Amino acid sequence: MGPSLRALVSYASNLIAQFPVFDNYLGDVSPYEPLSGAPSCPFDGPVSCQNNTPVTGDSCCFVHPGGRMLLAQFWDEEVHVGGAEEDWTLRGLWPDLCDGTYAQYCHHTPHYTNITAILRHYARDLHQHARPGLLRAQHAPGVEVVDYYARAAALYRTLDTHRALARARIVPSATARYALADVRGRWSGSAAAGVVLRCAGRARDVLREVRYVYLLRGSLQTGVFVPAQDLDLGGRRRDDGGECQEQGGGSEGERRSRINAEQRSPAIAADRR
Repeated sequence: MGPSLRALVSYASNLIAQFPVFDNYLGDVSPYEPLSGAPSCPFDGPVSCQNNTPVTGDSCCFVHPGGRMLLAQFWDEEVHVGGAEEDWTLRGLWPDLCDGTYAQYCHHTPHYTNITAILRHYARDLHQHARPGLLRAQHAPGVEVVDYYARAAALYRTLDTHRALARARIVPSATARYALADVRGRWSGSAAAGVVLRCAGRARDVLREVRYVYLLRGSLQTGVFVPAQDLDLGGRRRDDGGECQEQGGGSEGERRSRINAEQRSPAIAADRR
């Protein structure tokens, strides 16, 4: 079994702090300690998306726009070939607008000409900084990439999706099936976050992604993630079944065979009942 992704994320997060990687943007710089440039914010500041007055100007202590934060994790059979089977992959920390919609891009600055080299060096995905990183405009110029990944990785380490499901004996399998209500129930009453499930497969009954939904009190760098209660994201009803749909026609055996044929390694298949 390969090393745990959680362990690799922890190692990479620590490594980021030791080397300057923005040569084309800041020139010669000293090693940057992640999150050390965070603004000082009050402990009782407002929570994003819950302001009663219009937001004017920029504030480092109030996330706007994009005040609804989604920590997305993937179960990808490709990355588990020869790897650790308990890991869900960190897809990214996304800022949605308060109504659940989102913008493709917020602005085109700062602009890094070597972002590909930076992300490849740390085995990051280029797309995950293109929108989420730029939307976090509160970061100080030149260090927002480091802060973004440090914060995303830190939150990811607190959300062990595999363990949460395994405690209810819900584990990846090539044959077993689970009631969707039981899968969703693993987070019922949890203080972790509001949870959105997304499924794949021909019948959209194979759990492929879990999104933890938060609001934020304070700055992104050091603020407190507050579990979101309203999961009606942009009018898309993902909280009452996620995008895990009821299976199509055919006998149970036929449906199970179709699911198994699609999977190259174990996954979690759910019946909507």
